[in-house]
Amino acid sequence: MHKLECSAMCAYGENWCPSETVRLVARIILKQKHQTERTPSERVLTLRELEAHLDKLDNEKNEMNDTDIAALHHFYSRHLDFPDNAALTELIAQVNCNGFTIEDEELSHLGSALFPDVALMNHSCSPNVIVTYKGTVAEVRAVQEINPEEEIFNSYIDLLYPTEDRIERLKDSYFFNCDCKECTSKSKDEAKMEIRQKLSTPPEEEEIKQMVIYARNVIEEFRRAKHYKTPSELLEICELSMEKMGAIFAETNVYMLHMMYQAMGVCLYMQDWDGAMKYGEKIIHPYSVHYPPYSLNVASMYLKLGRLYLGLEKRTQGVKALKKALAIMDIAHGKDHPYIDEIKKEMEEQT
Repeated sequence: MHKLECSAMCAYGENWCPSETVRLVARIILKQKHQTERTPSERVLTLRELEAHLDKLDNEKNEMNDTDIAALHHFYSRHLDFPDNAALTELIAQVNCNGFTIEDEELSHLGSALFPDVALMNHSCSPNVIVTYKGTVAEVRAVQEINPEEEIFNSYIDLLYPTEDRIERLKDSYFFNCDCKECTSKSKDEAKMEIRQKLSTPPEEEEIKQMVIYARNVIEEFRRAKHYKTPSELLEICELSMEKMGAIFAETNVYMLHMMYQAMGVCLYMQDWDGAMKYGEKIIHPYSVHYPPYSLNVASMYLKLGRLYLGLEKRTQGVKALKKALAIMDIAHGKDHPYIDEIKKEMEEQT
């Protein structure tokens, strides 16, 4: 696999910039050319049999696929023999519908991968399993009691957001309407959309609706701004948006939490440890309420906070936070995972 990219990287130097999807598709094409038997992850269904939902792609998605095909030819044409454009379009769509994001223990992005057997699991906003990774192997672990004949459900998306947001995201990316028990009951929506207490006049429904629209827009604005604005400018976007939303939303509201999380990330990048700790302390309890049990998002926040505390010589608080992260990771990652050993060593160094 490395030979495929090494020669292309050398040829293009600083101009080497294919997307993750393009890189993954190129590796799949090479692997399919040299490996005719099923891979360990194709015991039930082969990659070629995965759903692509080509009939549901809109013009924007078709344009993105065309861009990826052009990038494939641009970066890999000297090193790969490609199938025709129709087959490439289908493969890219299969990767987009069935791919997995690989992250480290703090949920920092590492890359993308495709596991055909793991991709067979349907989605639920109250999943009974979590998928974690050990090297290039995906591991599926139960986080609820699963009885014989019961279906195994994974989560395809970040579960922080209210029902309307989740349904919209699932429809846009995976082309189905979610009717899981969480989407049906909407049991967490009120807490997730909490309005600021002690307002002299409760906000009108239309005011709340307009603030939700603003919040969604600023989240998208921030996502784009990360590519061209400075850290201090990004932090200013976070602070101004939180100030505006804070006129209506409580600090535990998920849109406030989203911008706090982004602000914490910017503070970490700028090595403003106290600022990062301040945001982390505000985030951790609401995360524990809004996310399902054994959430990797909650574990990663305890890890970040624990390491911040230790770096700031707050040893008692640091060890306590790391223990809470371990309580989740023992279940989600398994007690023999290398991440678990790393965290235990960090804790031992404090005693």
